Amino acid sequence: MARLLAQTHPDAHCELDHDGPLQLAVATILSAQCTDKRVNEVTPKLFARYPTAADYAAADRAELEELIRPTGFFRNKASSLIRLGQALTERYAGAVPRRLPQLVELPGIGRKTANVILGNAFDVPGITVDTHFQRLVRRWAWTDESDPVKIEHAVGAMIERRDWTMLSHRVIFHGRRVCHARRPACGACTLAPLCPAYGTGPTAAAEAVKLLKGPRARELAEQAGIPADLVPAAAVAAEVP
Repeated sequence: MARLLAQTHPDAHCELDHDGPLQLAVATILSAQCTDKRVNEVTPKLFARYPTAADYAAADRAELEELIRPTGFFRNKASSLIRLGQALTERYAGAVPRRLPQLVELPGIGRKTANVILGNAFDVPGITVDTHFQRLVRRWAWTDESDPVKIEHAVGAMIERRDWTMLSHRVIFHGRRVCHARRPACGACTLAPLCPAYGTGPTAAAEAVKLLKGPRARELAEQAGIPADLVPAAAVAAEVP
């Protein structure tokens, strides 16, 4: 299944726009309970206004809250960003550390966020167990664990360490575009022949293709052996969550 995922999603990548570990840390904090698309709409102004950790540490709270308000939970997120800036300035001269134990001690950064930073900013392999990853690996019977850390360790034992970061992206891509929580596009899924949960969603091609999302919806259908012309324009135009 991991190999099929790699073939299905050759475009998989971190969908949070960033340049460097600090921007990625900030974007990942903002992505809690928010879509990556919305975060990417907010961060250009934010990154321009606060280019360094010291800038976040000294931020005017009201101004910062206003900038990040569209991402939701903006008061809590503003607190995390200010405290993150203070901690980075005081402990690491403004730099983001590149080790997991140090990252998870920073305000606003849990294990999931730390693995995102390690894998995408420092090329240190990490498994990102977000809601999509949890749902899919359990649906595929890769593990029956429900604790994110136990899931991370269980999947990590099955997959070459060097592939952890890209596997995370591919699983998350699949969860956002094909294997949805309520109605997975089973009949238009490349993993269907190997999936123990096949049938959770519609299996008829004409119905399943309507559930695909994103600009590659027609390619995804073709990869699953379904004519691209069955995919409605609405699926191609659908916003990926």
